[in-house]
Amino acid sequence: MPPFVLLVLKVVFLALLYLFVYLVVRAVASDVRRTKARGGAVVPSPAAARVGGKARPPRTLAVIDESGGKAQTYRLDGTVQIGRGDGCDITLSDTYVSSNHARIYRRDDGWFVEDLGSTNGTCLNQRRLTAPAELRAGDKLRIGKTVLELRR
Repeated sequence: MPPFVLLVLKVVFLALLYLFVYLVVRAVASDVRRTKARGGAVVPSPAAARVGGKARPPRTLAVIDESGGKAQTYRLDGTVQIGRGDGCDITLSDTYVSSNHARIYRRDDGWFVEDLGSTNGTCLNQRRLTAPAELRAGDKLRIGKTVLELRR
């Protein structure tokens, strides 16, 4: 192969390599800016803006299927493990749900949710959880493609 062709191939390869590195750095920087703008793990709840103090904690959890119909209702009592695994309290057949996806637990006078390192994450009111967050009646928890609504 002539040296000129090799030189052109080297330059094209380096240009593609630099473009790839630039795109990765830009994506990471925008993700960091977005996380700082949200304030880290703060997840506001629609029930949080209530007049007269503390909002009431939820008592039940309704699983809503993809078509919008209510599939099942669970009473919140103790720690609730959610996932696809057999050992979970609420087993979801959604392929986007990890084996042990999330956990709902009681602390003080409220209920909290935390993601257990799932692949696709857990969203509370359309915001991805990065730390445990308090749940209120009316909140919507999205795990995979399944929506769970907290009710009084």
